[in-house]
Amino acid sequence: MAASSVAASELLHNTSKHLSVLYSKAPCVIRQISTCLRCYNQPQLRAESASQQLVGVVGLEIHAQINSNTKLFSSSPVCFLAPPNSLVSFFDASLPGTLPVLNRRCVEAAVMTGLALDCTINRKSLFDRKHYFYADLPAGYQITQQRRPIAVDGMLTYSLLGGIKRSQVIKKNVHIKQIQLEQDSGKSLHDDVRSQTLIDLNRAGVGLMELVMEPDMSCGEEAAAAVRELQLILQALGTCQGNMSEGQLRVDANVSVHRPGEPLGIRTEVKNINSVRYLARAIDYEIQRQIDILQRGGTVQNETRAYDAKLGETIPMRDKEGLQDYRFMPEPNLPPLIVFEDNASLPAGIDACQAVVLQKIREGLPELPSVKRDRLVQMYGILPEHSFTLVNEDGLMEYFEAVLKETKAGPRKVTGWVTNELLGQLRQQDMSVAQSLISPLALAELLELQETGHISSSVAKQVFQEMWSSGKTALQIIQEQDLGLISDTAQLHSICQKVVDSHPDEVHAIRNGNKKVLNKLMGLVKKETRGRADPVLVRKILQEETS
Repeated sequence: MAASSVAASELLHNTSKHLSVLYSKAPCVIRQISTCLRCYNQPQLRAESASQQLVGVVGLEIHAQINSNTKLFSSSPVCFLAPPNSLVSFFDASLPGTLPVLNRRCVEAAVMTGLALDCTINRKSLFDRKHYFYADLPAGYQITQQRRPIAVDGMLTYSLLGGIKRSQVIKKNVHIKQIQLEQDSGKSLHDDVRSQTLIDLNRAGVGLMELVMEPDMSCGEEAAAAVRELQLILQALGTCQGNMSEGQLRVDANVSVHRPGEPLGIRTEVKNINSVRYLARAIDYEIQRQIDILQRGGTVQNETRAYDAKLGETIPMRDKEGLQDYRFMPEPNLPPLIVFEDNASLPAGIDACQAVVLQKIREGLPELPSVKRDRLVQMYGILPEHSFTLVNEDGLMEYFEAVLKETKAGPRKVTGWVTNELLGQLRQQDMSVAQSLISPLALAELLELQETGHISSSVAKQVFQEMWSSGKTALQIIQEQDLGLISDTAQLHSICQKVVDSHPDEVHAIRNGNKKVLNKLMGLVKKETRGRADPVLVRKILQEETS
C-alpha cells in the first residue's frame, strides 16, 4: 500500500499549522466520539513536563469501494452477498489471454472525489503492477497507480469539540497525499474446523480508491472525525456508499509516538478497521501501548497489528522489519489515463461521451456536507451543533425539512423534536431514519396540534410515545384519551384553588419570598389535570391565588 515517507511525515508535521491557513475553505464537520483516550483536556499521562510528553502521530490509508455497477477492468457485476464465485469473469480469474478494459465510471468517481477534496487532478496518470502472492489474488499482482496517481495534494477539514466543557469547536486539517485507482482482491475464508481455506473471487477486481492521509492527526478522536467527514462526502458525491460493515470503507492506521520537536517514532500499522468507533479506540489503545513500552525503556516494533474489538486491544499480525519488494512495473496492457479540462481540449475524433472531462464533472458536484450545514444554520437559524446532527444522520435532514413544510412550528422547535424525541427512539431501537414508525407528516400533525393550543407540550411528548407504539395518529390518541387542553377557565381556577388550599406551608413560603416553591404547585396541578392545563395560564392563576 502507498504510504508517506518518514521525511515527508516530519516535514508535514512541522508545517501543518501553515497548511491549515491555506486550505480554510475545505468542508468541515463537528464530531463528538467517546474514546478510550481523549486528545483534548485529558490528564497528564505521566508526571513529565509538557515538553517531554510523548504524543501520538496518526496517518491513515483508506480504501473506498467505488459505487459502480461493474468492476474496474471487467464487465462482472458488483453485488454484496452474492453466492461465492458467482461474479467472476475470465479476467477476474486471470485466465491467459484476457486483457483489462478500464471502467470510465470508476475514473469519473475518483476525479469527482479528488475535486471535492481540493486535490490537483493529474491530466495524465499511469497504471502499475504491484506484485505480491496471496491465494485470493489470482494474477499474482494488483493493478494500481504507484508512480503517478489520478489525484494528489488535497485537504480535508473537519472539526471536533474541545475545551473544558467540550463546547469549543476546534477545526483541524489533514493533508491528503494522493488518491489512486486500484483493484480489490478476493476473500480468503478460513475454516478452522476442517483446517482449510476457501477462496471467493466475487470481490476480486472491484474498483477501489485508495486515499492516503498524511500523519497530521494526534489521536483516535481526530482520526475518527476525519473518516466520518470523508464518509459523508463520499456518500454525498455518490462515489462510495461508505458502508463500513460491508467493507465498502476500510481504514488502515499508521500510528507512532514522539516528543514534540523530535523525529517521528517507529510506527505500527493497524489494519482493516471497519468502524469509526473502533478506529478511535484502536488508535488510542495503540498510542498508549507504545508510550508504555518507551517509558519502560523498551523499543516499539515496526509491525502490522489488528484490532480485537472484544478485548479492546491491538494484537500483532506480522512484523515489517524486512522491506517487502513489490517489484512495481508499468502495466503493459493499459495506456496512460488522460483527463481533459473541457470539451474544447478534446483531440479531433474523440467522442466527448467517452472521455473524462473535468469541466463536466466539476459542474455536476452536489451540495457537500459542510455547505449543507451552513445552509441549515443560515436558512433556519438553528444552532451549528444541531445542523451537525441533522446532516450526519442519514436521512434526518430530509425528514426535518419535510416536517417543517407541513407545520407552523418554528425551525428550532422542529429541530428539537427531530434530534431529541425522534432520534432518541431510533437509537434506542437501533433503527435508521428510513425505518421510523412516525412519518414526517404524522409528526407535523402532532406539532401543529401543540402549536394551535389543542395540547400542552407534556401531552405532546406523551402522544408521541403512543404514536410510536400504536401506529395511531395524534388526533386519534388525543380524542380517545381526552388529552386536549382544558378550555374551561372556571374548572382550571377550581383545580388550582384546591391545590393551594391543600398546601398551606408552600403558600406561606411563596408569600415570604420563596418563588421557586411555585413550581411544586404547578407540578401538582399538572398531575391533577394529566398535563392538560396550559402551563402559562396555570402559573398566572397560582400567582394570583398565592399573592
